[in-house]
Amino acid sequence: MKIITVGKNDAGQRLDKFLSKAVKGLPTSMMYKSIRTKKIKVNRKRTEQSYVLCEGDEIQLFIRDEFFDNPEKDDGALSRIVPKLNIVYEDDNIMLLNKRPGVLVHEDDDGGENTLIMHIKAYLYGKGEYSPDKEQSFAPSLCNRIDRNTGGIVIAAKNAEALRDMNAKIKAGEIRKHYICLVHGVPPKQKDVIRGYLRKDSRNNTVEVRDKYFDGAKEIVTGYTVLERRGKETLVEIELFTGRTHQIRAHMAHIGCSLVGDGKYGINKDDRQRGFKYQALYSYKLIFPKTDAENSLSYLEGREFSIDKKDIWFV
Repeated sequence: MKIITVGKNDAGQRLDKFLSKAVKGLPTSMMYKSIRTKKIKVNRKRTEQSYVLCEGDEIQLFIRDEFFDNPEKDDGALSRIVPKLNIVYEDDNIMLLNKRPGVLVHEDDDGGENTLIMHIKAYLYGKGEYSPDKEQSFAPSLCNRIDRNTGGIVIAAKNAEALRDMNAKIKAGEIRKHYICLVHGVPPKQKDVIRGYLRKDSRNNTVEVRDKYFDGAKEIVTGYTVLERRGKETLVEIELFTGRTHQIRAHMAHIGCSLVGDGKYGINKDDRQRGFKYQALYSYKLIFPKTDAENSLSYLEGREFSIDKKDIWFV
């Protein structure tokens, strides 16, 4: 028998969701059968798979030891990494980081340790704020993602409660995101909010944008403000009111203003010869408006975090 004591970062989860992360060697079908047949109990009592765990709960598992093997619980990789992070803001719950273009946020199919999330884990491990050996189910996590070739502010949660509350804010649209981009041509107005419909093509990793609804499409709303004319190009600030895949790149291209350096929704041959290795797009500002909700991150409301425009490579 094994006993798992539920810690602070484990609380608030359903039993089955927790076990799928804490005991990764246990097949899902066997997990549910073990709960039904009382081979998995909570506080020595029969329980349901939907039981929401509380801090201090004890989970008794009458299953074979081989299911508990977890190679991911290894501090070695984190001790080898010298973290390279550009921290915009940090407190006990979250980190805001300036991700440079070209940096991968998570591992790709080739694996590797040189990712933003691994550097975050190594940084917190070095500070004594995180150790995989001491966690059952939680690891520091990113709350938002930015494409590899895009730069900007990425939010990381340092504990489970912050992760849940930040994800809830993002889902509820309680965080305003502002971007700066350099586009070909001149937008039709000095300032506007444009609407359209976007459909994702997962096979080709592209999206299609049209003015009117079409089958499988979702509505997109993009606000833009012209900041500066630069000959045949324009520096533009974008506010996202919806957050769809490639929304800014595809929506601006749709109105005839493709991003400089963007070969997916524009033609970037000449841009590359001028030194634009990436699309000229940067998520440079986050705003946390006031809301009526109360959670562990309410102290962020009314605050604004931004990257100095001088630090944006194409500005």
